[in-house]
Amino acid sequence: MRGWIYTGVFCFLIGMGAFYPETGMSRLSDEVSVADVVERLSGESNNFRPDMSIPGVSAATGRDLIFNGVADSSPSLLPPRRISKFFTCNACHNSTREDPDLSDINPDDRLQYAIENNLPYLPGSTFWGIVNRIEFYNDDYFKKYGQLVFATRENLREAVQLCATECSQGRLLEDWELESILAYFWELELTLEDIRLSPEETRLLDRALNQPQGQNVKNEALTMLQSKYPLRYSATFLPPPSTKNERMYVTGDPLKGEQLYKLSCQHCHYNQNFSYFLLDNTKMTFKYLYKHIPDYDKKSLYQAIRYGTPPMSGKHAYMPQYTKEKMSPGQINDLVTYIKREAGKF
Repeated sequence: MRGWIYTGVFCFLIGMGAFYPETGMSRLSDEVSVADVVERLSGESNNFRPDMSIPGVSAATGRDLIFNGVADSSPSLLPPRRISKFFTCNACHNSTREDPDLSDINPDDRLQYAIENNLPYLPGSTFWGIVNRIEFYNDDYFKKYGQLVFATRENLREAVQLCATECSQGRLLEDWELESILAYFWELELTLEDIRLSPEETRLLDRALNQPQGQNVKNEALTMLQSKYPLRYSATFLPPPSTKNERMYVTGDPLKGEQLYKLSCQHCHYNQNFSYFLLDNTKMTFKYLYKHIPDYDKKSLYQAIRYGTPPMSGKHAYMPQYTKEKMSPGQINDLVTYIKREAGKF
């Protein structure tokens, strides 16, 4: 029995990266879980871990719910039900890395990363690393959902339920569904490799984890670690330009605009992915978009991007808006410039 205990301790130290003061070298493995390190440094458990004791809970089931909106592995005898008639989660959210530098999130770098990796450029934050965050539905989302956001701010389960019922215009998740989605999210957690610590930062983390240290050193290491990835995503709702001249007479990069059209607009509006409103590559389509650019209704891409389109009576599908952080004013100028070019207006 004692041999098994020693073996377990040895494997744990190797996994967490034993530190050797005589060499000053780090052995922190790239595969080490950031959430595990945060728990050790803070002494607090991550409340987003799934309850795997509930019948039917699995990461595979969670993945089915995210990408298909329904899971065949229901523990109930009743037929499986879709979460939403209109959306699946991947309509608005990626499940992979979106930003090259997690310590400096900005839309320009994110778009370039999306172009290089052929990723959709979406209004929702990626699920990748979501269990490592501490807040959700931040900032201006209160303007859209009001007091509903209060329960979600520090509670990932409530955030998922709000997304299911309001954003997806669907139903509340059952316990086995919700915990399965959390189980899938944990397959997308961050590791030390993802946050790219410098040698000096790695040594600080080593000292805090593997040598007798006071809480001050642990706090220093924790602050450093959590500065390397987003704990929350800012959300600023911007109004569209207020005059027709500001909408029509813009200068942007049509090559970037073309990528935005492909990776953003056509993610939902092509091949009936998530909308029957088709945005193809014909000149007729671009002329239609150009014609409505100066308008002040949902036919204008400015209105659709900044305000979205509201769900109609009966909870029909709608378009969510892009915040400033998800699509900058300059990027909208790029998109408008591309549309003008394709419509033959310059």
